[in-house]
Amino acid sequence: MHIAEGYLPVSHAIAWSVAAAPFVVHGVVTLSRRVAADPESKLLLGACGAFCFVLSALKIPSVTGSCSHPTGTGLGAVLFRPPIMTVLGTITLVFQALLLAHGGLTTLGANVFSMAVIGPWVGYGCYLLTRRLGLLPAVFAGAFAADLVTYCVTSAQLALAFPDPQGGFAGALAKFGGVFAVTQLPLAVSEGLLTVLVVRLLRTSAAADLIRLGVLRGREKAVAS
Repeated sequence: MHIAEGYLPVSHAIAWSVAAAPFVVHGVVTLSRRVAADPESKLLLGACGAFCFVLSALKIPSVTGSCSHPTGTGLGAVLFRPPIMTVLGTITLVFQALLLAHGGLTTLGANVFSMAVIGPWVGYGCYLLTRRLGLLPAVFAGAFAADLVTYCVTSAQLALAFPDPQGGFAGALAKFGGVFAVTQLPLAVSEGLLTVLVVRLLRTSAAADLIRLGVLRGREKAVAS
């Protein structure tokens, strides 16, 4: 991830665009309601978008036709929930395709589905499952999972498009996933730790925002104040 411009067969590119579209539309509606109900969140929304853009622009060559990089979607998913992160991630991918030649317009649907749809939802799910351990461990789990699952989905997308002559989809999935894992596992750990540092900073400097968003709970509010 990102899958390069023109790398996917046309039918696959269209199918992934169709699959991602409802999530993007739902995200736009959710974002509009959030901004209308809570105008003060605009600054933090912009920060989450910038975090995603900067991290996901740091690419490392990996599988032919793709690359490895942090995604930056875990932070927005935790603070604003996955639908809004889908919009921020889509905007990030559009600008990167147009300005940085990362990914492309023909593969935008596939990249959105992996990085801006599945990544935030799985990351948020892991955050909720580990929330009882404390805010920071849950943030790490969410960011780590959002990053890693993006590459699992990308591996599946590439395996579907280019099945192995002998092993078919499963063989191709093992090959793509194996190559990605070399770079992506340490990147996922690094992103998790960086996201924890950002949330620690926000807990100190923007505790009121985190309380309003429901990120800080119970005793955590007292500690933050």
